[in-house]
Amino acid sequence: MSVTTEERGRPNTRDHRLYFKNSEGKYISPFHDIPIYANEAENIFHAVVEVPRWTNAKMEIATKDPLNPLKQDIKKGNLRYVANVFPHKGYIWNYGAIPQTWEDPNHKDSDTGCCGDNDPIDICDIGNKVCSRGEIIKVKVLGTLALIDEGETDWKVIVINTEDPEAAGFNDIDDVRRLKPGYLEATVDWFKRYKIPDGKPENQFAFNGEFKDRDFAIKTIKSTNEFWKALISKRTDAGELNCMNTSVSESPFCCSAGDAQAVVESASAFGAEDPIPSSVDTWFYYEK
Repeated sequence: MSVTTEERGRPNTRDHRLYFKNSEGKYISPFHDIPIYANEAENIFHAVVEVPRWTNAKMEIATKDPLNPLKQDIKKGNLRYVANVFPHKGYIWNYGAIPQTWEDPNHKDSDTGCCGDNDPIDICDIGNKVCSRGEIIKVKVLGTLALIDEGETDWKVIVINTEDPEAAGFNDIDDVRRLKPGYLEATVDWFKRYKIPDGKPENQFAFNGEFKDRDFAIKTIKSTNEFWKALISKRTDAGELNCMNTSVSESPFCCSAGDAQAVVESASAFGAEDPIPSSVDTWFYYEK
């Protein structure tokens, strides 16, 4: 899928945004307008890269903003950067989300016993390429980890970019264990401890931190797609989420290209970037 991005605001500031455009140059929502499937018959999914590997800025799809651009998360009034918890520098995969999915906060998951986190389902791409912020990739699903983040179910789906030269050898979670030894253990360690520098406790996991296989992960993704369908068709309460889209014709939230353009034009003009705080380079060490 041919998608480009357009920056607005000044990078590394609170008004920085990354908007998405389709092949015709029309603005779209990465949450609602990019199809979930790249190839439905083969269970190949699209994914939106929010955070390239080795970077720290907690960029995310702005689910509550019109057209859902990428923006940096804010915590306690400050731009949020994920800490370097030794030996992990920033994010240890390309991190992002699968479009047209939604973890419903009103649905208690029968496997985890917790409700959804109100976001699209997250992915960790283990391919070799360091992707770009806002890049749309096609991914094979390999398995999933069930993080319980502050009492909410937060699935972390392990995927590999289909364009990775090694992708053909990866078909299930055991292939990751065999071909990239230590990566899954590092992934659990990362999610367990990444909030400790913020003064929070270790995160917990369902299934004792065990990864579930490809089939389980695909079933989970498809269930979050059903929740999204209810959301975009107004069969469930969106709450604060913004469902503005330009392509889901049966959706009451579908808008014109002109309306979408007006949203982007109302955003701050693109400008010079601010420096990243030097504190982002700090390392944190904890006994395991």
